[in-house]
Amino acid sequence: MSYTVAHVTHEAIQKIGGIGAVLQGMLTSKKYLEQASRNILIGPFWPGDQTGDQRLGPQGEVLYSSMDSLSRSPLASHFREIEQNFGVGVIYGRRKFVDKETGSVSTPEVLLIDVSRYNMNRLGEFKYRIWKTFGIDSGKYEHIWDYEQYMRLAQPAIACLYALGIGNQLEPAIVLSHEYMGMPTVMAAIMEGNGRFRTIFHAHECATMRRLVEGKPGHDTMFYNVMNVAMAQGHYVDDVFGDQSDYYKHALIRSARFCDNIFAVGDKTLQEIRFLGPEFASVDAQLAYNGVPCWKISVDEKMRSRNLLRKYAQNLLGFQPDYVFTHVTRLVPSKGMWRDLRVLEHLETLLRQRNETAILFTLSTEVPARRPDDILNMEKYYRWPVVHREGLPDLSNGETLYYQGVQEFNARSRNIKVVFVNQFGWQQQLCGQRMPAEMEFMDIRKGSDVEFGQSIYEPFGIAQVEPISFGGICVFSNVCGCAGFVDKITNGQPTPNVIVADYTDLPDKSIRPEQLMNIGQIQRVQIEETVAGKIAQEIDQRLARTPAEFDAFIHRGYELAKHMSWDAVAENYLLPGFSRAVKANRLQQIA
Repeated sequence: MSYTVAHVTHEAIQKIGGIGAVLQGMLTSKKYLEQASRNILIGPFWPGDQTGDQRLGPQGEVLYSSMDSLSRSPLASHFREIEQNFGVGVIYGRRKFVDKETGSVSTPEVLLIDVSRYNMNRLGEFKYRIWKTFGIDSGKYEHIWDYEQYMRLAQPAIACLYALGIGNQLEPAIVLSHEYMGMPTVMAAIMEGNGRFRTIFHAHECATMRRLVEGKPGHDTMFYNVMNVAMAQGHYVDDVFGDQSDYYKHALIRSARFCDNIFAVGDKTLQEIRFLGPEFASVDAQLAYNGVPCWKISVDEKMRSRNLLRKYAQNLLGFQPDYVFTHVTRLVPSKGMWRDLRVLEHLETLLRQRNETAILFTLSTEVPARRPDDILNMEKYYRWPVVHREGLPDLSNGETLYYQGVQEFNARSRNIKVVFVNQFGWQQQLCGQRMPAEMEFMDIRKGSDVEFGQSIYEPFGIAQVEPISFGGICVFSNVCGCAGFVDKITNGQPTPNVIVADYTDLPDKSIRPEQLMNIGQIQRVQIEETVAGKIAQEIDQRLARTPAEFDAFIHRGYELAKHMSWDAVAENYLLPGFSRAVKANRLQQIA
């Protein structure tokens, strides 16, 4: 069967976070495209610097845009009617996705809808139907624009899908909500009730649980122990943590129980979905892991990238380290970046005994890319990125907090140093003159000996498992979805290429269920210290030190990545999930 899939997402054009990486992998997977041959990306229009033919980015083609008076599509009259009915603007065209390694190319359609103005009578009627059908009281949340814009997106999005001629009762189109953002559109599709649509909620996280994990001082150490005990006793999130209905994302994802299927990107995420309430016990929900880049490289290629990183360290710090560690991530609390420093404190002692050295390059920022001129000035006047200063164009508030930990570590450590590169990209043009001219972004993935990713909340974790194909040792926490994927591929057997840190393992096994809620920062830090020591020993024992060992890591990593690739994910999870969604709706109609 050939599927038409409408992806509702905030990353239809710009790659902002993990969903953008998912779309890139999915829409360049040959296995996926063999059966899901027509894809439409739908999202709200956000004003930017681009106009006219550039509205859909450098890889885009604009076929219709009322705000630019562009009309190259035979559907122009339909779009104009939709704009008049709802008081919105429509941009329609295509965007190219390319996988440089495989050469796979796809050009999905793109629909952006400008909802800054709207027919408020229509919106009020829609919100009333949403309340009557799904029990969501929009009055609680409509002051939040993030909620409001996706409510406004829903009806014109469905109208545009009709204009595009997708979906019928024999071959229904799938409306796939990437996270909470697409749920109003999914609900609009469900309320059509004519059999033309099937609906799937793609849980890239469970927003309710993320808020709890990040907001409680015990983080993952507390939350997952509480959730496990609560579910075993038949309790759910509201029973344990109180009423969550004040949170608009919670209200939206709870409506996922009405979908034909739910995709969860990790084992913990699937469990979290079930924890939302008793009505989720019987919904059709399945694992649908994210894919991992799968490139085959030689030892020589790895050494070339590794030596570029070592050369960069020489330019910055005056020595070439024996080992290169990396952490490429967004700078948000869930990434648990302080845990890297705790591990390095223990590892430094072990390396010092053999007079070995290492560097950790942390590539992370919480603001848009700095201008190259600003980078050159910071590099010239105070030796950025080895030294930082508070305030833009250098450190933001969150970056300042992390850098304080880096400063303390570097002051104490002799054999390991941390360099915090708070700039998007990994090339000389963006990162300063001391970065080797031939450096490119893939060098930080190919050349890494160890990639850290010990998150407190991580539904999957593409970034921390990316270097696995290149023979890097990937260190991530047991709550990461990628940990479950690796476990399935290896049939539960350990592999030298992966180290799983379990910060949820309580030393006191006799602790009573009611005491678990009281696990706070003190207990968590104690457990983190113990686990960090164990992880440091594991890293020290596994580090490749000879060409033969590097070759073995590359071979094992590539074999793992083959079974975790986007082709494997499409074949084993996504496409069967589409089939289940189509059949589920038909069975419901028959019943």
